[in-house]
Amino acid sequence: MKKPHMALAMMEMPRLVMELGSLKLSEPWLRKLPKGDGHGIMVIPGFLGDDRLNRSLVRFLVHLGYNASGWGMGVNFGPDHFVIDELIERMSRHAEQADGTITLIGHSLGGLYARELARMQPDKVRQVISLGSPFATGSDQGSNARGMYDRLNPSSHEGSHLMKGKQEFALAPPVPTTSIYTKTDGVVNWRSNIQIANHQKVQNIEVFGSHSGLTLNPAVWYLLAQRLQHTRDDWQPFKSKLFRHD
Repeated sequence: MKKPHMALAMMEMPRLVMELGSLKLSEPWLRKLPKGDGHGIMVIPGFLGDDRLNRSLVRFLVHLGYNASGWGMGVNFGPDHFVIDELIERMSRHAEQADGTITLIGHSLGGLYARELARMQPDKVRQVISLGSPFATGSDQGSNARGMYDRLNPSSHEGSHLMKGKQEFALAPPVPTTSIYTKTDGVVNWRSNIQIANHQKVQNIEVFGSHSGLTLNPAVWYLLAQRLQHTRDDWQPFKSKLFRHD
């Protein structure tokens, strides 16, 4: 799978600035979206990201009425740099503080963590929403961040931590799962974001934007507010002529 074109990679930061500006203009309208039910949400940052980068998104979700927080584990340097049992414990504790289940929202590499946590603890996960996460088979070389990731996570080649079963990443976990992606992604090949639907509660939704700015993209915030309205039992696929989805 090829890396994104260099022109897209070079435009990541300028487009991020544009998305931030669009968010500022859209935020008053976004804050009027339907209120949530108070269930727990954990937002997991992408590679080299941390909770500070997702602070605006978490504040927005709290404003809507959800019990939202970051992952609380510092910078996401990759699976070689944290203990999976600690992340599971944090997820479980957060779920218990709400209604017993939790929605996991993961950006990029964080979305892989979210999906694998849902495989490991499906009874505790209400749904998973990934943002620009490269989980599809053959995506290894389809990322402009792969070299740095490999240097920081040498044991990932041996299938350590959450990277086990890599060939199965494209299969959705056994909970309602939505993959939000952009074809103008400058970091990972967007095709690696397309999940295989192995049950009925699986969907891929396209937005326009950069990879780095997905957590600050007003269209993503709108989709999150819409998706979070659903429980595991009443989950329905998103339908709109404004978005490409399957």
